[in-house]
Amino acid sequence: MHSRAPTITVCSAAAVALAMLVYNGNLSGDAHAQPAAGKARGIIPGLTRQPSPAAAEVLFDPNDTAILLLDHQTGLFQTVKDVPIAELRNNTVALANIAKLGKAPIIYTASEPNGPNGPLMDELNAFKDYATYVPRKGEISSWDNAEFVKAVEATGRKTLVIAGVWTSVCVAFPALQAKADGYKVYFVTDASGDPSVMASQTTMARLAAAGIVPVSTNAVLCEFQRTWNRPDAAQWGEIYGQLVPHYKAVVESFQRAQEAAKSPQ
Repeated sequence: MHSRAPTITVCSAAAVALAMLVYNGNLSGDAHAQPAAGKARGIIPGLTRQPSPAAAEVLFDPNDTAILLLDHQTGLFQTVKDVPIAELRNNTVALANIAKLGKAPIIYTASEPNGPNGPLMDELNAFKDYATYVPRKGEISSWDNAEFVKAVEATGRKTLVIAGVWTSVCVAFPALQAKADGYKVYFVTDASGDPSVMASQTTMARLAAAGIVPVSTNAVLCEFQRTWNRPDAAQWGEIYGQLVPHYKAVVESFQRAQEAAKSPQ
């Protein structure tokens, strides 16, 4: 078990701040210009106010989003130092559950599962009947594999949420390439891992400067769900319990209080 990442230093905090300044600058420039979405945005059921067109653009559209899980291999896990491995694996499974409940395509891949990087994490086997697995022929960047890009294109979706190991390579390379090819790209910081905190912070700066959006697994969950006023709210609540165990305790306490309030005195 790896220890948690150390507290961010003044220098590293400054680096992240600089990256976000560059990223915010890109928002108003051509570097952040995006093509039209693959699917037209529709009404979001359960909201008391539909977002304006401008407000709708700042959150991704679940109906135009695909989840890409890249190289979550057990050999690579042994090199990860910036996030606890148990959390990385848990967050990766949560992403897959989010995608499945939200009816978003999942595409997962490994460069060479029979090599020293090791096989894909066992937990992804639970999604093999829903997700699309693309074996690569050794390409480091999944975007350099023809079958992988064909699988992404076949979804018809123009928003990609990416997680993988290593962040600085297996996430960064295809994220940059997909962005250059006209996709809107997000990368999930806590479902990805790198050999050092410095490596992940450097990568965050590089990707943010290119207009690629860093998000957490929890943010992806909330952007997919959008409201508790929906018939499958309990299923979304189960994912919160998986992702944030303390939240499960909150739900249990609430349910017990409701039961106590209904019990005869």
